[in-house]
Order: sequence, then structure tokens, then C-alpha cells
Amino acid sequence: MDREFRMLIDGELTPGASTFDVVNPATAESFAACPNADEALLERAIAAAKRAQPRWSATPVEERAALVLKLADALEARIGEFASLLTAEQGKPLDQAGYEIMGSVFTLRAFAAMRVEPKTLKDEGGNKVIEHRTPLGVVASITPWNFPLILLMNKLGPALVTGNTMVAKPAPTTPLTTLLFGELAQAILPAGVLNIVCDQNELGPLMTGHKDIAKVAFTGSTATGKKVMASSAGTVKRVTLELGGNDAAIVLDDVDARQVAKKVYQGAMTNAGQICVAVKRAYVPSVLYDDFCDELAKLANEAIVDDGAKQGTTIGPVQNKMQYDKVSALIADAKTRGTVLAGGEPMDRPGYFIAPTIVRDLPEDAPLVQEEQFGPVLPVMKYDDIADVIARANDSDYGLAGTVWGKDVARATAIAMQIDTGTVWVNQHLAIDANIPFRGVKQSGLGGELGEAGLLEYTQAHIVNIVELEDA
Repeated sequence: MDREFRMLIDGELTPGASTFDVVNPATAESFAACPNADEALLERAIAAAKRAQPRWSATPVEERAALVLKLADALEARIGEFASLLTAEQGKPLDQAGYEIMGSVFTLRAFAAMRVEPKTLKDEGGNKVIEHRTPLGVVASITPWNFPLILLMNKLGPALVTGNTMVAKPAPTTPLTTLLFGELAQAILPAGVLNIVCDQNELGPLMTGHKDIAKVAFTGSTATGKKVMASSAGTVKRVTLELGGNDAAIVLDDVDARQVAKKVYQGAMTNAGQICVAVKRAYVPSVLYDDFCDELAKLANEAIVDDGAKQGTTIGPVQNKMQYDKVSALIADAKTRGTVLAGGEPMDRPGYFIAPTIVRDLPEDAPLVQEEQFGPVLPVMKYDDIADVIARANDSDYGLAGTVWGKDVARATAIAMQIDTGTVWVNQHLAIDANIPFRGVKQSGLGGELGEAGLLEYTQAHIVNIVELEDA
């Protein structure tokens, strides 16, 4: 790619201390160079954010929101450029990349419309108590490679509207759309309000332990989230962790098996299964099991697995070699424990391609059932008793999301109420709305994103308790 990418530090587009290669997962070959920050550049970025924060906080909220809207408009105006770059670095098909860009635009606009108003908690007998919200200061955003842009917007929108500044660090395998967004921000935001640094995963501990960082907003694996939490403890930072999931789909016995199989398939295979809330395991009643599995296999065999830049591609590559190896190992193990109905064999071509794979008849303790695969592989298990399947769905260290599928909506809803996850969707999947809070339970996260609850995560509650002076 014949262009130079630079980081955004203190309002200036800044080269790195060195560079590293960014690989297109469809070819397994480098296509661009990314600037690589060292500790000195990170310190500059944090200092710039700290210096800019008091003035940004003092800027009226309507002016801050107007600038967030300008960012959204600038991003929308260049959707094609961003989508092409996102496909090149992440691998997802172009149409899915376009959805991510537009989702980013909608997220910024949603947060620009939100406000945190003071609340009067008490006003009686000469005693008035007011709770208002103040910004935290400098926020560190650390984002993953599966949705590099929209997961940044989930953090940037509420941080800026509430008066915080930010230092953002994208994943080293997908840094370029974030750097391109930095070019938009450089022309719109005051210097230091947003800073973007890139590295090869060396600088995370310095960010999360830094005394001038007030909050860490992290999306990624549960294993890394634990390290972020531990590193942040020394300064008692505010932390938001959006972590992994092992999301179960429970199919009830009153549905059309083939109709719902199509929906579950999409829930499992979009973005090559690399979604924290993708359907990771499906539970199907015995009476529907064979038809359901057959339909899933048919859909998997019909998928067009190719470079996401090619028209008609429905599934792109797994994003990086490490994840490719992990998913391949889970498939190899599953072949010894269950029945592979589709996929299951390496694709003889360059790039990190894994054909959509459907596995039935696995035992509950199989790694593919117990672990988060984060790839285009779906285990399908049989059940006969609804209480048993609820217990199996809940028997996990994770608790991010899940789905229940049933014609009898009241019955499906009653079952959804018993699923121990932050979100349960009934007869739909991935219904994420910037105005609706999204949270994980157990080892799937801490705190929340989106909605008013997500906005409040970037503020500190401040109580002012007032009485009148008595006459002398």
C-alpha cells in the first residue's frame, strides 16, 4: 500500500520510533507498515491527554457533542475508503466492513445525543443534596482485532461527551483503520483530546499502570482482561472490561428447524465467527436435531469462503495466524470426539482460511463446547429436558450473551430469564443498539458499555450536600 500511516499525538500526525508489518489475512502477506511507538512516544501521548483534559472538560457539553457529530459525519463521508482498508487488515467481507463503519457512525451520533444531568436526591427541611457527574480524566482505550473501529467508538463517544480525553491503542494486527480515523480527528478535535499510539503489545502494562491514566476501557480476551485488571489495581483505576463469551443458543421444540437453523448459522458464522457474542454452541431438542444439523451443514457447504474484497464472499479468513492455529486445533480435537458434518479440513490456499465447520454428537466436556473458539466452527448438542439444557448453558465461566428461539414467545422469554448472561436475545441475534446497555457477567466482563449506563462509566458521581447557615 503506497501510503504512510502515522499516529496521532498532541494534535500532530507522528511517525513511530520504528515500524512493523501489517498482514492481510487473505494472503498471509504484509501489505502496509504501521508506526511503532516506544515508551517515550506513549509518555508524550499521555502527557498531551492530561494537558488537554481540563480545557476539554470546561468546554460546554453541547460544543463537545457537536465535535463528536463532526467526527461521525467525516467518517460517513469516507465509508468506502474505511471499509476497503478494514477488509484488507481484518479480513471480513466488504459488506460486513461497511456495516461496521456505519455502526461506528451511528454509535458516535447516539452518544452525542446523550447527556448526564444533575439529580436532586433530597430537598426538604432546608437540606438539599445534589448528585452530579464529573469526568474521570484521561482514559486508556485498548481494542481488539475483530471489530477494531466500532469497539473504539463504543469508548470514544462516551469518553468525549462526558469531558474525558483519551489515549487509544489498537490491536497490532488491525491498527490501520484506527490510524485513518486519527487523521479525521486531527482536523476536528483540539490537540491532545484524542491520541492514538500503536505497538506490538509491549506498551499495555505501562498504560494500564500509569499514574496519569484514570480509567482503562478494554475489550479483548478474558486472559488479557485479568492482566489489565491486575495492572490497574496499583492505582485503583476505574476499569471497564468487555471480555470473552461462550454464548449458547437454545432452540425450543416448537420452531421450524430449518428456518431457525439459518438464523443460528448466521449468528455463528458472521465475521468468520470472530464476535464476542457469536453463537458458540447450539442446543437443539432431539425431535429437531437431525433436520437442524442437516440444514446447518447445507448452509456451511454453500458458503463462499474467499478474500473479503471479492464480490460474493460470505466468509473471509480468520484474522491472524495465532487464532487460525487455535481454531484448527479445536477442530482436530472435535474430529476425534464427534461427527463433522461440514468443513473440518484445512483449505489448501494462502491465507488463514477455515471453511465453516459444523460438528454434532460432541460430549459436553469437549474443548470445542467448553472453550470460546472465536472462529467459524459450531458444535451442536442434543437435549431432551429443558431444565437440563438451561443448566448446561449456564455451566460456564463465561456469561456474555445467549439466544433462545421459540414460537411461544412467553415460554422462550421465561427461559431467557434463567440464562446467566449479561444479555439474552429471544428470536434474534446481535441486536446491539448504542442506546441499550451491554454487559458481561462472571468472567465475561466488568462494568458495561453503551446506553446511559455506558455513558456513566466515564464519570465520577459527586455528591454536594447543602444546608443553610443558621442565624448567629
